[in-house]
Amino acid sequence: MSDSNPNKFLNVVAGIFLMGFIFFVLKELQAILLPLFIALIISFVFLPFYNFLISKKFPSALAIALTILCILLISNIASVFMITSANTFSAEFPRYELKFLNIYEDLIVKLNLSDKEVESINKSLDVKKLLMSGSFTSLITGIFATITGLLGNYVLILFYIIFILSETKGIRERISAAFSKKNEETLIRTIIDIFSGVKSYIAGKTLLSLIQAVIIGIILWTCGVDFVFIWAFLFFLSDFIPNIGSLVVTVLLATFMLLQFESILLPAIVVAVLIVIQNLKGNILEPKIFGERLDLSPLLLLFSLIFWGYIWGIIGMILSVPIMSMIKIIFMNIPATKPYAILMSNNPLTEKKRKKKL
Repeated sequence: MSDSNPNKFLNVVAGIFLMGFIFFVLKELQAILLPLFIALIISFVFLPFYNFLISKKFPSALAIALTILCILLISNIASVFMITSANTFSAEFPRYELKFLNIYEDLIVKLNLSDKEVESINKSLDVKKLLMSGSFTSLITGIFATITGLLGNYVLILFYIIFILSETKGIRERISAAFSKKNEETLIRTIIDIFSGVKSYIAGKTLLSLIQAVIIGIILWTCGVDFVFIWAFLFFLSDFIPNIGSLVVTVLLATFMLLQFESILLPAIVVAVLIVIQNLKGNILEPKIFGERLDLSPLLLLFSLIFWGYIWGIIGMILSVPIMSMIKIIFMNIPATKPYAILMSNNPLTEKKRKKKL
C-alpha cells in the first residue's frame, strides 16, 4: 500500500503536468497547429477524390496536383463570395438596425412605461449602443473576417495537405517493413479502422452540412430573404457547433426576417421548416450514417466548445466536434483507451449491445 500510494500520486502529478503542457503547446503553437488541423480535415474531405484518381491509374504526383487544383478553385470561389457578401452586409445592414430601433421605441411607447422604467430598461439592455455602434454588424462580418483571415496561412495549409495526401499511399508499406508479422497485422488493422472512421465522419459530416446549407439557401432565396449566401454559410459553419450553433443562427435569422418583412407569419413558417430540416438531419440521417461516431456526451461537447473556443476562438469552436470525434474514434480502436471512448459516449449501452451481437 505504501508503494502504491506514491505511485498514484506521481501518476496524478504527471497527468496534470501533461495536460498543462498540452494546453500550453496548443495555445502557443496556434499559428502552426490550427492550419494543420484545418489541412487534416480538408484532406479527409478530398481524400475520396484523390483515391478515385489513384484507382484510375493517375500518377500520385498528378493526383495530388489535381486535388490541390480542385481545392484552390473551390476555396477561391468561396472566398470571393464571402468577401463580397461581408462587404454588402456591412453596407446594407445599418438600415435594418435603424428599423429595429424604431420598432423597439414604438414598443416602449405602447407599453406606456414611466420615464424611470424606460431609463432602467435602456440602461440594462443598452440597445442603442449595441445597434448604433454597429456591434451586431461587426459580429457577423467578424466571423467572415476570421474565416478569410485563414488565407494568411493558405500556403502552409496547402503544404500540409500535400504531405498528408502523399503519406496515405505508402504508410502500409512502411509499417510492414518496420514491424513483425503479428504486430504488423494488428497495427495495420488499427490504423485502417482509425483512418476510415475519421475519414468517413469528416467527409460525411461536411457533405451533409453542405447539403443542408444549400437546401436552406434555396428556401431563403425562394422566400426573398436578403443576404441568402451569408445565412446559408452561417448555417453550414454553425452545424459543426452542436446545439448552440444552429440555435443562435436560427434566432438571428428569425429576428432579421421580422425586420425585413415586418410580419410574423412568413418568418414563423420559414423557421419551422428549418427546425424540421435540422432535426431530420441531426436525429435521423446522422445517427444512421455515422452511428457511434457522433455519439458524444452533451457535457463533453459543452466542455470541448469552451476549451477549443478559448484556445483557437471561433475556428476552435467550429473544429471542436470534429476534433473530439476524431479523438473518440482513435480511442475506440485502441484497447488500452477504449474505456475512455465509452466514457465519452452519450449512450454507453450501444457498445454493450454491440458486444452481445458478437
